[in-house]
Amino acid sequence: MTNAEVAEVLQEIGTLLEIKGENSFKCRAYFNAARTLETCPEDVAVLVREERLGELRGIGEALQEKITRLVVSGSLPYYEELKASLPAGVLDLLKVPGLGPKKVGALYQELGIDSLEKLAKACRNNTISSLAGFSEKGAARILEGIAQLQTYANQHRYVDALAVAEDLVDTLRQHPLIARVALAGSLRRGKEIIKDIDIVASSRKPEQVMEDFVQLPEVQKIVSQGPAKSSVIIGGIGCDLRVVSDREFAGALHHFTGSKEHNVALRQRAIAQGYKLSEYGLDADGKVTCPRSEEELFKLLGLDYIPPELRENMGEIEAAANHELPRLVEWTQLKGCFHNHTVASDGQNTLEEMADAAASIGLEYLGIADHSKSSVQANGLSAERLLAQVEEIRKINANRDDISLLAGLECDILKDGSLDFEDDILSRLDYVVASVHSSFSLDEKTMTRRIIKAMENPHVTMIGHLTGRLLLRREAYQVNVGKIIDVAAKTGTWIELNANPARLDMDWRHWRAAKDKGVKCVINPDAHAVNQLGYLKPAVQIARKGWLEAKDVINCLSLKDILKILG
Repeated sequence: MTNAEVAEVLQEIGTLLEIKGENSFKCRAYFNAARTLETCPEDVAVLVREERLGELRGIGEALQEKITRLVVSGSLPYYEELKASLPAGVLDLLKVPGLGPKKVGALYQELGIDSLEKLAKACRNNTISSLAGFSEKGAARILEGIAQLQTYANQHRYVDALAVAEDLVDTLRQHPLIARVALAGSLRRGKEIIKDIDIVASSRKPEQVMEDFVQLPEVQKIVSQGPAKSSVIIGGIGCDLRVVSDREFAGALHHFTGSKEHNVALRQRAIAQGYKLSEYGLDADGKVTCPRSEEELFKLLGLDYIPPELRENMGEIEAAANHELPRLVEWTQLKGCFHNHTVASDGQNTLEEMADAAASIGLEYLGIADHSKSSVQANGLSAERLLAQVEEIRKINANRDDISLLAGLECDILKDGSLDFEDDILSRLDYVVASVHSSFSLDEKTMTRRIIKAMENPHVTMIGHLTGRLLLRREAYQVNVGKIIDVAAKTGTWIELNANPARLDMDWRHWRAAKDKGVKCVINPDAHAVNQLGYLKPAVQIARKGWLEAKDVINCLSLKDILKILG
């Protein structure tokens, strides 16, 4: 089993124990062990084989025994018995925003609620308000959360779907009967939420390819199978494969990449030029021209090549006709990032470990921005702990020449717009990330004024995760993004593109307006562990979708230039 698979089991054990009301220290031991394995650079199977699990922080003898049995046999009776002791529907309750294991445990143990259906009924009848920690307003919020879950039922986050899709494309690429294969659909366009995975392939024997596709070991369910298109479920996500002749591949790839709106606009342009555009190519008076590539297809229509991320009919066709498309930012152009956490607050790795990880992926600088004191749930730093961390960062920098650490802070924006620390503390930092972590229910005007007040503080360098959204879990709070962009243009405040797969916030739809007003984007992983620095790469896809170039992304600058800007 992989580190991630073992960590997932340990995480679920901790959750199940918490639902059952077990000792909090026992629950936390499993959560900590899960995080340790997630961030461990060594293979857990090697650690088991060499009997070195005990070297890992927080993994005692009892946990070593369970992890060893899980890795060696692939199962753990303790885990299976724990799962069997609770109805399967109880875990579904955890998907509702605002319901953690303790509240779910109270609902199950006190009211026998073990499904979303029973939970909704109890909320409508106001039965749950009899429990400590619940209220009528809380019941209304739970009902809203259940409605959101139903809306999100067949949707998936970009990064989750991408992992499944890339593995599937790699597998198909090795098939001897497939000439070309590529990802298509909304996933290729970099949409933050997708419904299914679309793949286009070319072959002389499509029926045999289809037969082999539906028989892949990772296929959980065959939805449909045909001579040119089949649909299956892999990793809980719908996957559609279309097979065409190699001559038709480029036209089909463009067509099935979409978007629908882009395709309609392009067909209209083709008609104006005497063509009929379809998934097969360009038809002129019954003679079909099949382009050899998407680049050739666009050229035949008098256009520069339009990157997939821009194909949303938001001005890209006009820009391509006028040779005005941006040269989109590339992942390799990032030189560093600023919003990262360590064990000092709620991160899982030390300063040195984070520095090592950043250096290993070629970054020049890494900003450390642990939580401020009001984020009690995240072990926020007091002024004394913060200043001690600044000194530690200075000492580390004095002994390293492969990476430079920058001393920052993720400072809470309080309800009235003031910051969690006074200016004399903030002035000692290299930069400040100002973020909202509380009072999400403010009306739009109040929330917008709150954030703007923080931006007007000269010590605030950037705004973190602007709208507070958690994709498929929590809607954005009410805020006037246009006004925030206008103020950022005046104050010079950077706006973060938070790379956490659950956030990807600020939304790509706002970045072009920000870019046009000179507002700088800063792509940050919000990493709480070394492996989460990897969030940077897929987030660049979102930046590209927002028409951003390297000159628009502040962390494409070198360390020398960043230090000059930060003063």
